This record gives sequence, C-alpha cells and structure tokens, in this order.
Amino acid sequence: MKNAQVVDAATRRWRAALFLFMLATGVSMASWVARTPAVRDALDVSTGSMGLVLFGLSIGSMAGVLVSGGLVRKHGGRLVITVGAALLVAGLLVIAGGAALEGSGGVFGGLALFGAGMGLAEVAFNIEGAAVERSVGRPVLPVLHGCFSLGTVVGALLGMGLTAARFPVGWHLAAVALAVAAAGFWTVRAVPAGTGREEPGAGGEGAGRTGGVRGHLAVWRDRRLVLIGLIVLAMAFAEGSANDWLPLLMVDGHGTGATAGSLTFMLFAVAMTTGRFTGGPLLVRYGPAAVVRASAVVAVGVAVVVFSSSALLAGAAVVLWGLGASLGFPVTISAAGEGAKPGDASARVAAVSTAGYAAFLVGPPSLGFLADHVGLRNAMVVVLVLLGGAALITGALRRPGTQASEVSATQSDLV
Repeated sequence: MKNAQVVDAATRRWRAALFLFMLATGVSMASWVARTPAVRDALDVSTGSMGLVLFGLSIGSMAGVLVSGGLVRKHGGRLVITVGAALLVAGLLVIAGGAALEGSGGVFGGLALFGAGMGLAEVAFNIEGAAVERSVGRPVLPVLHGCFSLGTVVGALLGMGLTAARFPVGWHLAAVALAVAAAGFWTVRAVPAGTGREEPGAGGEGAGRTGGVRGHLAVWRDRRLVLIGLIVLAMAFAEGSANDWLPLLMVDGHGTGATAGSLTFMLFAVAMTTGRFTGGPLLVRYGPAAVVRASAVVAVGVAVVVFSSSALLAGAAVVLWGLGASLGFPVTISAAGEGAKPGDASARVAAVSTAGYAAFLVGPPSLGFLADHVGLRNAMVVVLVLLGGAALITGALRRPGTQASEVSATQSDLV
C-alpha cells in the first residue's frame, strides 16, 4: 500500500457511501436469514420444499456474480450498483409479498432477484473499493467488508428481536427494503461515474482492452493472479463453510442445542467483524502477505472445532476461525488490483472477486455431499487442507517491486 494521501471531500463521500451500502446489504441478508423459519411457516412447506425455494437465491447470486465484472468494464461501477440496488429492493419486496400471500413461487422469484442484486453489487463494490484504496493510499476493503459483517450482526439481532415479538415477516422485510432503497439512493449519488469502465479497442495488451469473455479470461495468464485466486478460494471457502454449516456442526457434531448453535454462529460473525475493522493497522505495518499467512494459520482454529470433544472448547475456537477468515477475502481483492496497468485493474479485481464468491457460494454446499459419507466434522478437514495450502503461497500478495519497509506507517495514518 502506498503512502497515505490527503483525502478530498468527494473521495470521503465516495468511501462513506460504499461503507453505508455494504452495511445495508449485510442487514438485508441477515434479516432474510433470521426470518427464514417464519417464511417457511407462512408458506406451510416441508424442509425439502423450502430447500427448493432457497435455490432461487443461489441461482440469482451466481448469475449476478458472473456478469457483474463484464458489466462494470462496459458501463462503469455506478450503473451496476444502481441496478444491483434496485434488484435488492425489488427482491425484498417480492419476498415480503410472497410470504404475506403464502406463495412459494413468489418467494423463489424474490430470492432470485435479491441474489442477482447482491451478486451484481458485491463485485462492483470490490472494484469501487479497490479504486478508493488506490486513490487514498490506505486499506479500505477490509473495513468495507467489515461493514457487511457488522450489518449481518445488526440484522441478525433485529431479526431475533422481531421474531420474539411475533412481528409479521412481510412488514419486517418491506421495512428493510425501504432502508436499503434509501441507502442505495445516497450511495449512487456519491459514487463517481465511470469507475472500472474500460474503452474497447484501446492500445495495449491488458485484459480490459481485449473485452468480452476473452478479456475476462486473459487476466488469468498472469501467474501471480492465479496464486491470488487460489488464496481467495481457500479463504472464501473457510468463511462460507462457517456461514453454511457452523450451527449444524455444533448441534449435530457437538450435541449442543439449536440456540447454542445460533449463538456460536453469532460469535463467529462478531469475530469476523472485529477482524475486518481492526486489520487495517496490521496490513500497513506488516503487509498483506504476512497478515494473510498469519490469518490462514489462526483460522486453523477450525481444527479445534473439528477434532475437540468439548463443545465449550469448540465454541471458543470459533473466535479464531472468524478472526482468521476475516481478512483473507478483502486483502486478496486489494492485492489483485495492485501493480496492474490502469486498464487492467478492474478486470483483475473482478476476476478474483468472481472466484472468491464462487467458492463462497458453491463450495461449502458441496461439503454436504461429503458429509453424507464421512460426517460433517470430518468433512471440515477439507477447509484445513485449503487453508494450509493458502499459507504456503501468500508471497503472491506482495506488490511487485515493493519491499516490506515501504508499507510501514503509523496506525494514526488510517484515521
């Protein structure tokens, strides 16, 4: 990371807008997750049928993630964020209406819209966040992702409270939709036009100048980017595995109650949030390679969750799991854009973001098939293997030509 620069008012608004909307998306996601049981009861469907309804979220999310990078390169991040925000709001409203009208098809469609909006916005936000980092010379992406994690904590607490109060799920999600719409409106006005947009046919060999699918694939010819992609696969897989399986891992694997399982997941979310908000000074002082290497090692706290016979010890080790996984995703996204030619940065960030989100969304569910044969706790050994491999290749996160001494700065530089 280059030396910190004076930040003008427009850039501060740009950064604050990104933080706000990531917080809002985190609240919206956790609000949906917290009210899933209420939606299932409203639809009066079996668990298996609810699984088919939830598949709409996966379809929409992957579709949004896969097309977002190309859309940003063609139209710029602001337009993609605008569309993503609109789809998020529309999806929440359709889910709310589907739950109120007891229509499974409506909830499925709403989840598909919601997932598409999330996928579009997430990749575009990583590109915007990387651009802000290059502008201000300070870590931004860890805090950006920290805002999403904080939003999930807020949304989960809100959902738990409204569930206990028996507040109608339709009205709850509709209110969240209005809050996301307000945050999106302010964000779009603060984000500058054209970030990430690349003119077709310009000279040079960058991926952004190649365009289309060829342009998206061309960036992977860089060996360093391939290694960064492997790191983000491992770190995103570790995070996504906890999101998908941690409560069930505690209930089925350690014999805890459902409430204890939910509280364990809340502990993981708090640890993730803490790691992302406090990781900036560590990145400035030690550099991304050392921090992610340490993160990969610390995240092996998952080994305690897997192999310990004590539910209490396993629950405590979840803190290490969350802290270790917290910085992997945002730091690798930042590293992907560093040292790139101006026309290539957004394509590289989009490529690594897409790889990370694919691992986050698609990878962890595959553990369920393995768990059918070896048990869920044993299936989590895959996470350990991936983290160990990531720790061995973190040198790829060093910016080309940059020595460790060049990234030293005081903690006050981040304020």
